[in-house]
Amino acid sequence: MSKQWNLPETIVDMTGKTSLITGGNSGIGKATALGLARMGATVIIVSRDKERGEVALADIIAKSGNQNLELMLADMSSQDSVRRLASDFKARHEMLHLLVNNAGVYLTRRITTVDGLESTFATNHLGPFLLTSLLLDLLKASAPSRIVNVSSDAHNGAKVDFEDLQGEKKFSGWHAYGQSKLAMILFTHELAKRLDGTGVTVNSAHPGVVRTNFANNNGLVTFGFRLMRPFFISPKSAAKRILYVATSPDLGGVTGKYFTKMHEAKSSRESYDDDSAKRLWQISKQLTKVSI
Repeated sequence: MSKQWNLPETIVDMTGKTSLITGGNSGIGKATALGLARMGATVIIVSRDKERGEVALADIIAKSGNQNLELMLADMSSQDSVRRLASDFKARHEMLHLLVNNAGVYLTRRITTVDGLESTFATNHLGPFLLTSLLLDLLKASAPSRIVNVSSDAHNGAKVDFEDLQGEKKFSGWHAYGQSKLAMILFTHELAKRLDGTGVTVNSAHPGVVRTNFANNNGLVTFGFRLMRPFFISPKSAAKRILYVATSPDLGGVTGKYFTKMHEAKSSRESYDDDSAKRLWQISKQLTKVSI
């Protein structure tokens, strides 16, 4: 079990290191990007919206004084968009030392993507699965490098429903969200095994319940989150937990683990099911059409 480690703003020198953060224009992603920028990293933030992304980029540059920042656009629910992101990144950058799969959604009703897939599963799991797969060669070439999958304690109590993975028979927003976060932990465990000996580590992290735009425009869910908002932690506090997993020297070589509050922790019993992890891996490969 890892000891708790309090992370000052600039404890790790990330000069010369390249980082890519999805959902980097707001909330936890933006706060994480700011932390990395203050450490001297070259930071690429991914945003679905160009205007919001540009505003966030300017704010991070102003607060960090780091000019080595860049905005890239992608919709993580669209596989074509994710493929363009990976292609554009490779065209501009020869190295990738840190990938933070942060972008995610919570939806109370079933919506399908341009690929015909249920949006929560597509955005929260398949998008990161595809992006990571497409960037693995750069991560390996840049080793030692790290992948951080932002998950959630909402995975507790969830199961991957392989008989109704897309929620076509029955849909619950909370189940879909919990399933997608469990899927990311299963992905983390399986990927860690496959990356053994490459110098690339992959861990998942629960940042806490955070005051962000999470679940906005979701009716009663939004109302409930607003009532509880004063009890949530700030994006800055949550980002410190992500930055710990992303940069802590204590975690060099540590892989396949789950972290919460800057501690290594046990994830749910279901998340350690090797058969489920392998089955999900194969299904994810088929749905994204990648060789990994």
